[in-house]
Amino acid sequence: MRVIGVVGMPASGKGEFSQIAQEMGIPVIVMGDMIRRAVQEAGLEPNDTNFGATANRLRAERGMDAIAQLCVPEIEQMSAPLVLVDGIRGDTEVALFRRHFSGFTLISIDSSFENRLARIAARARSDDFTTADALHNRDNRELGWGLGNALKEADVNLKNDGTLAEFTTSVQNLLEQLRGNP
Repeated sequence: MRVIGVVGMPASGKGEFSQIAQEMGIPVIVMGDMIRRAVQEAGLEPNDTNFGATANRLRAERGMDAIAQLCVPEIEQMSAPLVLVDGIRGDTEVALFRRHFSGFTLISIDSSFENRLARIAARARSDDFTTADALHNRDNRELGWGLGNALKEADVNLKNDGTLAEFTTSVQNLLEQLRGNP
């Protein structure tokens, strides 16, 4: 099995990347789902504050790779030749995946602050917000988890400031290439 991971700032296009992969028949493990599950199990309201606090608590209790630790058993249960991990937030998570999965490939998605803010305003998820200050705060929180270092460790970099069609084509081409080189 080949495992690839996706890393990027909030609203850079990780979810869109994952959706394209799913449409191509590639199973996706979403790291944020591990946090959402923990928030739900704790009986907390699903919002950005509780997601951030829960992620911080898990990392304080289990280490900065805590969310990746929760993902490893889920990935190992997959029987597919290629599995995608969506939502890597730090370099310690990258290190854990590289230790557990030989040939792990990290893909970073880059998008401008303005485009990311517009996407957040348009998608209306329960953990979203619409102000530049709130996005700066979330960026800073995630950079504090080692996101900037993880971005630097990427094996492949994709730019996502064009149209959705352009991004879709880039993702499909990359995934076909990775699928063909196990």
